[in-house]
Amino acid sequence: MSYSVGQVAGFAGVTVRTLHHYDDIGLLVPSERSHAGHRRYSDADLDRLQQILFYRELGFPLDEVAALLDDPETDPRVHLRRQHELLTARIEKLRKMAAAVEHAMEARKMGINLTPEEKFEVFGDKDPEQYAEEAEQRWGGTEAYAESQRRAASYTKEDWKRMQAEVADWGERYDALMAADEPPTGERAMDMAEEHRRHITRWFYECTYELHTGLAEMYVSDERFKAFYDSMRPGLAEHLRDAITANAARHTS
Repeated sequence: MSYSVGQVAGFAGVTVRTLHHYDDIGLLVPSERSHAGHRRYSDADLDRLQQILFYRELGFPLDEVAALLDDPETDPRVHLRRQHELLTARIEKLRKMAAAVEHAMEARKMGINLTPEEKFEVFGDKDPEQYAEEAEQRWGGTEAYAESQRRAASYTKEDWKRMQAEVADWGERYDALMAADEPPTGERAMDMAEEHRRHITRWFYECTYELHTGLAEMYVSDERFKAFYDSMRPGLAEHLRDAITANAARHTS
């Protein structure tokens, strides 16, 4: 039994483009090809994809995933035990993050200003400034980062409140969209994705469609962003990523 790339994408909840990329870099090379040269995936390929997605969900870079899976000395059961331990630890951390998000929402609703310690207690004993440092390491040399820093420095408390209100309103409407079972490739979802892109452009920096799709992948791969969007509605991060990707395609194709 073998499966097409489209079928596998549907099974795994990933894009066809992702599977093509995994093939191109040798991470997941399909076992078969059709007479027409199309990719065909075996059950063993699906097992490997499951392992890849486990590690990706845990934040492992692709090169480390490849090294782990291709180690001939490692029993597949070892992978499962390691992943179970890591996932259990992550579940506990996400539970704490969800509680912190709920606390923040309640505080805003009641007009309570959280202290800096309360805002970042979800990250345990880590230094909150490390995330600012991380952002500078990732994007510090880009025009987008510099523009974002310039704009943010000029905003007043009222500006931040207005921005947060826009985000909250957008989140409520996206929640309603998902509750209505609107697909991420539908017009309503793509329009919401476009509104999301324009919000970034209006408040922070010129967010091109290419930049937006890059951000969309980070919303799913980075647990902090994923927790933020999924706090609006479980599964929203993945839905939004797909909507952003579809929206970019319709504007750039």
